[in-house]
Amino acid sequence: MVAVSLVLAAVAIVLFTVWFLKQEKIRRNADKLGGPKSLPLIGNVHQLKRDPTELSQQLSELGEKYSHLSAFRLMIGTHPTILVSSPDEAEPLMNSSKHMDKSSDYNFLHPWLATGLLTSTGEKWKIRRKLLTPTFHFKILHDFVGVFNDQTKILLEKLLVKADGETTVDVFNDITLCALDIICETAMGRSVNAQRDSTSEYVQAVYGTSEYTFLRQRTPWYWPQFLFNLIGPGKEYEKCLSILHSFTEKVIREKQAQFSEQYDSKITMQELLDEQDIGGFLGKRKRLAFLDMLLCATTDSQKLSFLDIREEVDTFMFEGHDTTAAASNWALHLIGADDDVQKKVHDEMDAIFGGSDRMATMDDLKEMKYLECCIKEALRIFPSVPVFGRSLTEDTKIAGVEFPKGTSVLISPAAIHRKVHIYPDPEKFDPDRFLPENSVNRHPFAYIPFSAGARKLYRTNCIGQKFAILEEKVILSTIFRNFSVKSMQTREELLPTMELILRPAEGIKVILTQRKKETVI
Repeated sequence: MVAVSLVLAAVAIVLFTVWFLKQEKIRRNADKLGGPKSLPLIGNVHQLKRDPTELSQQLSELGEKYSHLSAFRLMIGTHPTILVSSPDEAEPLMNSSKHMDKSSDYNFLHPWLATGLLTSTGEKWKIRRKLLTPTFHFKILHDFVGVFNDQTKILLEKLLVKADGETTVDVFNDITLCALDIICETAMGRSVNAQRDSTSEYVQAVYGTSEYTFLRQRTPWYWPQFLFNLIGPGKEYEKCLSILHSFTEKVIREKQAQFSEQYDSKITMQELLDEQDIGGFLGKRKRLAFLDMLLCATTDSQKLSFLDIREEVDTFMFEGHDTTAAASNWALHLIGADDDVQKKVHDEMDAIFGGSDRMATMDDLKEMKYLECCIKEALRIFPSVPVFGRSLTEDTKIAGVEFPKGTSVLISPAAIHRKVHIYPDPEKFDPDRFLPENSVNRHPFAYIPFSAGARKLYRTNCIGQKFAILEEKVILSTIFRNFSVKSMQTREELLPTMELILRPAEGIKVILTQRKKETVI
């Protein structure tokens, strides 16, 4: 018996030694890139901050420290995570059909989003991307502008109450709730009235789900489901998920019933759009939602299943809410902190609208060229998604060092956007960087707030990019048509916090002054 125990112990020691030496080889290989000193077995885990604001600051400092490198590494336990901070290194990774698998961080979104466009990989991602691209047809975006205007009117009403020219107010939640109302109506054709009732069960479930997802993502002992339920907020998370999924499923069933009454079961997206044109000619045009397009989407002549539709609606809700809200808030702060830039924005609004109180049209939005430069520059400094995670699907060289299949890679727009040789004085807010004459020779992967890539038939940048820019233009143009904005925080006081998206820990605090007696609504 003793002999058997000794043999088993010896085998265990040998296996552990082999495993340990293999991990040490991986760690030493990763060290060739450069990065903070790591320890065997635990890597850099003991050095990483737990608080999301402190973690954001720490990663920013690391990015600055290693800015001379095209990539550097962190060791998460025994696993290397490669942070890519150069457009030259980002391009082959993002422009390849081989490295489409998401990193393991995305797994924490699966209970909420299943495997929709954001979280799917491989062949499913390719098929779904090709299928969904037409849902952002120009005609649909044109309809969405009406939704943007309607919901931004409510935002304006709320801001008018706060605009006394003296009081510092936090507008972050106001803009975020406006974005939530917009995404609900454009995604599902339903209003949840978040701006009127921010305490509703659905609104609270949206924020609860996001909060618990990020908490679990950054807390290793919550990764096992049973521990998340036993010692973490797993039950509260499940309750929030149930509310969100139940709401989405109820809307889908109701829409399916309406569709079966109004349209042939074999109607295609293009036929639906054509009917919209006829309806518009007859004065009976109805706004279409993203869900309407999904109901007639087909793959291999088969309609999407109920689960397929739900996961894409939920994905659109997730991707199109916090990201645009954060981008609008960051842009508002940056414009409000620069009098010269704000004057140019005011001048552009006045040139387009004059004294008119009409809503913005698609043609108006196309004319907002300087405001678009401001939005792009804000996204350069504060990209809504500060990193994109990928998992290598084959052994790959990064910055001259070969890494094995399965290695996690984080491509950092925040770091790439601060390369001094591309963007001199990178912390300066300078919308002129995005004037056509200043952008023409820029590296195609030097600006990637919406991801990037063009893998033959499958574009890999954000499918909702045009949607986001249009929404931000409507929100910001409405604010600057009506108000002068004075930002009351320094850049250091904003405290960017890396959660699921990059948001200001202390909100966006401004003083609003009405520009004219009769406001533009």
